[in-house]
Amino acid sequence: MNIPIPSNEFERIIRLSEYDFDYPELEEQFKDLTKLAAKVAGAEISLINLIDSFTQWSVATHGMDPIQTPREDSICTYTIMGDEVLEVNDLRADDRFKDKAYVKGEPRFNYYFGIPLKDDEGFNLGALCVIDKKERELSAEKVELLKIIADEIVNRFKIILTIQQLKSSMKDMGQNNKKIAHDIRGPLGGIIGLAQVIKDQGDDNNLEEVLEFIQLIQKSGVSLLELADEILTDKSQQAQKPSINSHSEFNLALLQKKITDMYDVQAKQKELVLDVNIDGDNKEVPFNKNKLIQIFGNLISNAIKFTPSQGKVKVTLALMEKEDLKELQVSVSDTGRGLSELQISEILEGKAKSKNGTEGETGYGFGLPLVKHLVDSMKGELQIESQPGVYSSFTVHLPV
Repeated sequence: MNIPIPSNEFERIIRLSEYDFDYPELEEQFKDLTKLAAKVAGAEISLINLIDSFTQWSVATHGMDPIQTPREDSICTYTIMGDEVLEVNDLRADDRFKDKAYVKGEPRFNYYFGIPLKDDEGFNLGALCVIDKKERELSAEKVELLKIIADEIVNRFKIILTIQQLKSSMKDMGQNNKKIAHDIRGPLGGIIGLAQVIKDQGDDNNLEEVLEFIQLIQKSGVSLLELADEILTDKSQQAQKPSINSHSEFNLALLQKKITDMYDVQAKQKELVLDVNIDGDNKEVPFNKNKLIQIFGNLISNAIKFTPSQGKVKVTLALMEKEDLKELQVSVSDTGRGLSELQISEILEGKAKSKNGTEGETGYGFGLPLVKHLVDSMKGELQIESQPGVYSSFTVHLPV
């Protein structure tokens, strides 16, 4: 079955990369909303899913552990196709989903309801969904409450992006930063006010249990307002000490851990070895994390996709220093099907075509063009070596 792809897919995944999300770190910031969504719907499970070139990332969950799902197995990939909600009352009777492993086998899901998470530039980054083993149908009242929760999720995405941008400009703590912080306070005040309205009208909605969780939304909003105020505090006279800020900086040791934690699951699912090594002694030297997971994650997912079972994907990380300049060098090699000269040329020209993986994984044709786009935008270089049927090796050189 052909998997649907949004008409603006390349622009959509570029937009997702601009948020530079660290997927494993989002759980704590959104778990209150997944709990609230499950409570509103009366469903067992609620997920916030972000969908990139290859993978659906369940970045916050209620009722199950965070998971990674191949995009071709995702229901939310259908939800992001438009502006409307997607409700499937009986997954077993829907030709698109009836043969999925989670429908035919355990946990035998029967019900799905999803809302696209559309940002202020009109891109569906993913979806909020609720899932259950029982068939059901949500009332219009509950659908509206779930839409409010989805809006709050997108508001928090915007806040995260704004705060990341603010932190990256901490060296210039002037009027510009005050303006950005002021811009943060505006939407946050609206969020808190909206939550208060929902709380005041809760009895009319006949969903008293929702009120407890609405208070969590208010609490989160207040804490973000406090964060904006804290950032406004002028620290320009304080001594600047080198440190690793998880929101803006990496080092090789942290990058190694992130890659292993995020992509070892995909490798093990396909019975591959993922080997991530550091070359040299600069494990703790800090550098900006900007877009690194988006670049290397797409290369690693692509390598896994085109490497047969029992194969190996090797990642080598190195940081070269020369005077005041730093260059990050990362190679991703695999024992997969390899590339022809024509395919290499198409990739380097940003024209890579979609192909299916060794186990029939659906190819979308956007992962490698995204990598090329990001590397070029960061004034880096992408090099490719390959021997068809033997190996492929992608090496990225990035000034950091």
